[in-house]
Amino acid sequence: MRNHTRRTTRTATAVALAGALGLGLAACGSDDDSAKSGSGDSDKALVVAASPTPHADILKYVQDHLAAKEGLTLKVKEVTDYVTPNTATQDGSVDANFFQHKPYLDDFNKKNGTGLVPVTAVHLEPLGAYSHKVKSLDELKKGATVALPNDATNEARALKLLESNGLLTLKSGAGDDATPSDIAKNPKHLSFKELEAAQVPRSLDDVDAAVINGNYAVETGLKPAKDALVLEKAKDNPYANLLVVKDGKENDPRVKKLAKLLHSPEVRKFIEDTYKGSVIPAF
Repeated sequence: MRNHTRRTTRTATAVALAGALGLGLAACGSDDDSAKSGSGDSDKALVVAASPTPHADILKYVQDHLAAKEGLTLKVKEVTDYVTPNTATQDGSVDANFFQHKPYLDDFNKKNGTGLVPVTAVHLEPLGAYSHKVKSLDELKKGATVALPNDATNEARALKLLESNGLLTLKSGAGDDATPSDIAKNPKHLSFKELEAAQVPRSLDDVDAAVINGNYAVETGLKPAKDALVLEKAKDNPYANLLVVKDGKENDPRVKKLAKLLHSPEVRKFIEDTYKGSVIPAF
C-alpha cells in the first residue's frame, strides 16, 4: 500500500512477520479447532480477526447480544496491522476478517497471490482531513505539510479527498495506487509526509494537516463528524468495510449467520448510537 518500490519491500517483510503472528492467532484459537479453515461445522466457533475500533467493537456487540440467539459461537481476535488478518484468513488460522475495504482487498490479493473474497459490506469509516493549526483547508499556506497514510489504497484515497476539495489535481488515469508522484497540479506547493496509517493521528502537532483513516481517528479521540475539516461523502463510496473470507468459505453456515447479524437493525442502531456519524452503516 505504499510507493511501489517501498511497498514491495515492506509488504514482503510484513507478510513474513504476519506469518509468525498468524501462528500466534492459530494457537489462541486452537483449543477447540474452531479456527480450522473450511470446517463449516455450525457447532464450532467462528474466529474473526478484526481491527480494534470499530470492527472488533461491532463484532463484540454481536457476540454479546445477538450470536447466541442465532446459534452462533463467535470469537474475536484483535489485530492492529493491515497484513496479519489477511494472511491468517488465507492460511486458515482464522475463519474470516473484518477490517478492510474492497480496493485494499483487491490490491492485497494482486500483490500477495491470496484468494480472499468479500462476503458483505458492513460500514463506512469516512476518511477525513484534520488540523490543529487551521480551521479550513483554504487556510493552508503555500508549502504546508500534509500527512498521509502510506498504504497503497488509502494514500490514493487521501489524495483523492484533497483533490475533491480543490487542493491538487491528480494525473489522468491515477488509480487506487496513486502516490504524490501522480500529482499533476499542486498550486499550494504542498509537501507530503507519508506515515503508517496508525501513526498519522499522532503527527497532527507536527504537520499543518493530516488525512486520517476513520478508525484511527476514533481510536485517538477525534470525532470525525465534528472535528474533520472535510470528510468523504457516503454516497457511492467504494470504501465500505467488508467481512472477508477465503474463497470457498462464503457458504459456511456460520459465515452466513454472521453476515445476517451484521446487517441487523440492532447492529445499525449500535453503529449509529455509538459512533454518531463517525462510522456509517453501509447496509
